[in-house]
Amino acid sequence: MSATSASPLDIPGFTEQRISVDEGVSLSAAVGGSGSPVVLLHGFPQTRLMWRHVAADLAAEYTVICPDLRGYGASDKPAEVGPDTYSKRIMARDVVRLAAALGHRRFALAGHDRGALVAFRAAMDHPEAVSRALFLDVLPTLDMWDALQGVNGAVGFHLYLMAQAPGLPEEMVRAAADPFFSFFLDAWTKDPSALPQEVRRHYLEASAAAVDSIVADYRASAGVDVEHDTADRERGAQLEMPVTVMQQDWGAALGYHAEGLWKAWAPDLVHRTVSCGHFMAEEDPALVAGEIRALLRR
Repeated sequence: MSATSASPLDIPGFTEQRISVDEGVSLSAAVGGSGSPVVLLHGFPQTRLMWRHVAADLAAEYTVICPDLRGYGASDKPAEVGPDTYSKRIMARDVVRLAAALGHRRFALAGHDRGALVAFRAAMDHPEAVSRALFLDVLPTLDMWDALQGVNGAVGFHLYLMAQAPGLPEEMVRAAADPFFSFFLDAWTKDPSALPQEVRRHYLEASAAAVDSIVADYRASAGVDVEHDTADRERGAQLEMPVTVMQQDWGAALGYHAEGLWKAWAPDLVHRTVSCGHFMAEEDPALVAGEIRALLRR
């Protein structure tokens, strides 16, 4: 484990920790504050920088840990040697090991988008480690695939593209990396000012440098992650800890009841529908930080 000052384009007042979590795999994390630990996991096509406002706010009361996930940002990007390399189970184990290396055997966990799927798996596999969980703007993997029906499912075209066998999806994304990743930053944002140009450029550069691992992450969600979630559903597994979900009203557009879907997995649930865009930690950081604090008081 090593510690250095965070780069200027990082979370103010935080230091960078680089921690080995698996053979040949280290995660880079920004760590700041003091108090009980909260781990924040970023989404696509982003890095830990998406938490800059929320993390700085929470650090007044808590120890806040913001890693770049395996395959993203400044963390290692191992080659996909099989379906498990980027399974949410392995990525969740990374997070639990990272927190333990920092001295935290039990912690609260919040995740956005891809990070929320990692957080879901961490909470399911490691209830002894995850005390509370907050999920931003996702459905669990099984419910997500079920919701993408008919022409309305076109909103998730990238899920189907990156679910394909290795080769073609990586080639297609790499050939048009800037317009591909820019599309999501534009389409999913209601307030473009929430993503200043230097932040946007960082996301685009970081994503272009991680095409293979990003595609592998998504491919896992059409394969091994479905297998793991199906096994949990069949055995009636549920999240044991208090859970908060914040999401846009995708259900109104795609025809599902989001709170009901989540309730089946998380009996102790608070569900919030928000009016901001997908990147809510940047568009309305006070709202997100407030919900995290409310969750930690439950």
